[in-house]
Amino acid sequence: MAEQTVERAGSAPARPASPRRKWTDSPHLWFWIFVGPFIAGLLVFVVIPILWSVWLSFYDARNTVTPTHFVGFDNYRRMLGDASFRSSLITFVVFAAFIVPTTFVLSLGLAVLVNGVRRGKAFFRSVFFLPTACSYVVAAMIWRHSLFGGTAAGMVNTVMGWLGGAPIAWLSIVHPPWYWLVLVSVRLWLQVGFFMVLFLAALQRVPQQLYEAAALDGATGWKAFRYITFPQLRATSTAVLMLLLVNAFQAFDEFYNVLSTTGGYPPYARPPLVYLFNVALGNGQDFGDGSAGAVILTLIIAIFALLQGRFTGIGRRES
Repeated sequence: MAEQTVERAGSAPARPASPRRKWTDSPHLWFWIFVGPFIAGLLVFVVIPILWSVWLSFYDARNTVTPTHFVGFDNYRRMLGDASFRSSLITFVVFAAFIVPTTFVLSLGLAVLVNGVRRGKAFFRSVFFLPTACSYVVAAMIWRHSLFGGTAAGMVNTVMGWLGGAPIAWLSIVHPPWYWLVLVSVRLWLQVGFFMVLFLAALQRVPQQLYEAAALDGATGWKAFRYITFPQLRATSTAVLMLLLVNAFQAFDEFYNVLSTTGGYPPYARPPLVYLFNVALGNGQDFGDGSAGAVILTLIIAIFALLQGRFTGIGRRES
């Protein structure tokens, strides 16, 4: 009897082995399949050019991207002593001092208006966001040739003629205020809708109970916006300000395409990127000086971002 029991136990079927996992079942594989192309493009088109630009900034790199003559910080000293480069930084200050607060106020105002409508919210959101899909180059060409083109031509001068007004040479370098209106208006048209959508998304996350409680205390309209809405938008406002500041530093397309054929850039109408483009890719093709100027501009952007984070409290933990 015991022998039969031992024999029966010994003949018990073995547990089936767990199936072997295929290499395609690994979650890491699909992660790299989807993220890998983005990382490769980031390395090839962003990281490597930045490192190469830093390397070129320490060499005498005229008409070559593989220089051999090391000059140290001479390119940096030359760029910092260049009056044209310093004036381009002043151009940025003038441009940013107007475009940043104006875009911020218009975007926030439109977001509040769109968020307050009861019907057609999706329609208005799409209409205001649609210009974001337009290229800066295309918009600049439309502004230059169709809206503000020439003295007698252009839709704006045509409408002014219907109203009895005299035509204006909008792009003339002799009249600085007018070309600034062209540059600022095209930038506002292109980016107000994008930042409006950011503010609109933040407004939709504000709890309605706050407004109901404020209404009981008589806080409506401007008081509700000042003490409830705007404080709730602190994180979004900080992000929008930083993006606007960086975009102002990177202003290039509208300046280059609107003013490049007007007989030269007028005083204080050439931002840093346009000047560096002419230095590196102009007649001299001085990649050393151009790279040094790009590094200086990057450091200035980083300093402004850190100062803004310091004053606005971005990244600060709430107590």
